Amino acid sequence: MTTMSKVYLKDFSLSELEKWVQTIGEKPFRARQIFHHLYVRRVTSWDQCTDLSKTFRTKLEQECEITSLSLLSRLVSSDGTEKFAFRLSDGHVIETVLIPDPPRFTLCVSSQVGCPLKCRFCYTGSMGFRRNLTAGEIVDQYVQVQKIIGSQRRITNIVFMGMGEPLLNEDAVYRALSILLDPHGVNFSHRRITVSTVGIVPAMERLGSRYPVNLAISLHAPRNDLRSSIMPINVTYPLEKVLEACVRFPLPPRKRITFEYVLIEGVNDSPREARELIELLRPIRCKINLIPYNPHEGAPYRRPSDKIIAEFQSILQSANMTVTVRESRGADIHAACGQLWAGT
Repeated sequence: MTTMSKVYLKDFSLSELEKWVQTIGEKPFRARQIFHHLYVRRVTSWDQCTDLSKTFRTKLEQECEITSLSLLSRLVSSDGTEKFAFRLSDGHVIETVLIPDPPRFTLCVSSQVGCPLKCRFCYTGSMGFRRNLTAGEIVDQYVQVQKIIGSQRRITNIVFMGMGEPLLNEDAVYRALSILLDPHGVNFSHRRITVSTVGIVPAMERLGSRYPVNLAISLHAPRNDLRSSIMPINVTYPLEKVLEACVRFPLPPRKRITFEYVLIEGVNDSPREARELIELLRPIRCKINLIPYNPHEGAPYRRPSDKIIAEFQSILQSANMTVTVRESRGADIHAACGQLWAGT
């Protein structure tokens, strides 16, 4: 499940770990002990697991890795947002962002090295696609950041909104969700995990049938010609297919689908687009998250004025749509939406 010579146990869900420990002659309950050490105690050495026999610890030391992430840098924004760059075992680099809004601390995790979708406004897309992350590499972003920030601040929410398209890495993302939701492990509530997608329709349906997490759709345009011009994936999964999948997505009574809409000056920020967005989303129980464009090096786009943003929001609100404007966080350290990029 990983390119390393040793087994990376964070790649395993609990049921998979139970099967693995039996292959080395141990009882299944040892898997729950290992889960506790990895995700609750967040150990850095098997020697810290004193409830395991010395023989078993020696075997784990010889055959297993505890982490494949090494911290390269930690940048802190003037608004308190933190960006962590991690080097993977094969030398690739990913970025993870912690967004403080006490008592909430939201961790934005990456699911791929780079991204294959090439959305015109996204810096991550400009670096291309290197590879998918494993489940362990996804989950370990949580483990390492929580360990770095200490027990005084507890990560309360996880969003799959970092580098990559989560639903183009389904198996690893689903396994990561199993670990994050497992009461023997990280024990997150499904209400506090959000998976964001541009609208990979078949995968949306599978996600909805397996995990009751929050769904966010990167929409960014209310009609196909405009969306295709800034998001090439729309040719494969046009708006009508994405919205049909949203209508079918199983929503518990108190949940809504979030539609993310990056406002780009002169591209998708006119009253026409606002009115079209109302008609497009009216049949769906949803909320709209407006994101003023965050510029990056070499981008041809600009952020709309505050006046244009307010007018766009007002048109949506006049139709009784639930809409918020996302405050840009971490822009001064290139940690805001669409700004993540890592070399190698």
